[in-house]
Amino acid sequence: MRVLIAGCGYVGSRLAGLLVESGAEVFALRRRPSADLLGVTTLCADLTDPETLATLPRSLDAVVFCPSPSSPDFHGYSRIFIDGLRNLTEALSAHERPPGRLIFTSSTAVYGQSNGEWVDETSPTRPRRFNGKVLLEAEKLLHDGPLSGCVMRLGGIYGPGRVRRIEQVRAGEVRLDPGAPHYTNRIHLEDAARSLVHLLTLRSVAPVYLVTDNEPAPDNDVLRFIAAELGLPEPPMAESPTPRRSGSKRCRNDRLIASGYRLAYPSYRDGYLVHLVRVFPKEIPRRQDAD
Repeated sequence: MRVLIAGCGYVGSRLAGLLVESGAEVFALRRRPSADLLGVTTLCADLTDPETLATLPRSLDAVVFCPSPSSPDFHGYSRIFIDGLRNLTEALSAHERPPGRLIFTSSTAVYGQSNGEWVDETSPTRPRRFNGKVLLEAEKLLHDGPLSGCVMRLGGIYGPGRVRRIEQVRAGEVRLDPGAPHYTNRIHLEDAARSLVHLLTLRSVAPVYLVTDNEPAPDNDVLRFIAAELGLPEPPMAESPTPRRSGSKRCRNDRLIASGYRLAYPSYRDGYLVHLVRVFPKEIPRRQDAD
């Protein structure tokens, strides 16, 4: 299998490693030269500049579009997810043999539900913020485009180097929210990357998959769990509800699971515990002994 990873950052780098292990020929498209991915051919190109995409590899079997915006605002999102995706699909569709599958890593930000509703791939998508609106537009661009496409709506990604919640609890920087439960949905880096490998190798795929773990959870529950595992008292309660930029929803991953994927980290407890044991072993000796 010949796979191009367009935007090879946090998730893409782990995906590249897994694909190389499986024997695939992997190309990583990045804005800047890099030699940190063993067994991967790195291509220096800019998704927002069509001229730099003229020499993309030919005879690709699949492409994963998982870049990061150059800036966390509407302009940054629109340039990479709309202009960048359009430029890439146009360049690839001009090949004599275009890739048979293009997977776009979108986000659960495309949902606007905010009262703890359950959502799946068929639920209404009415994002409230610009990031969700841009991603939803990019999803439509993919499905209306010339290549066979599949969308992965990822929950909040955490894993090595992305355990900010643990650091915040340990430093005493968090407060429990006295308001209505604010549900959060997450996916461990390992499951984000492995589910991509899974969808790349399926004979046929659905247009959209929700990629989250099995347990949407109120943020308060996550904070209490981390504090307890660190042997710390429960974080104090805030005086008033915390203003939220993101919605509150519970994502179902039934379609992904029904396709045959099995999660390495089925809940936030499984994922966070691994990092607690590795990073703070002296603070949770009982877990170190059991690991």
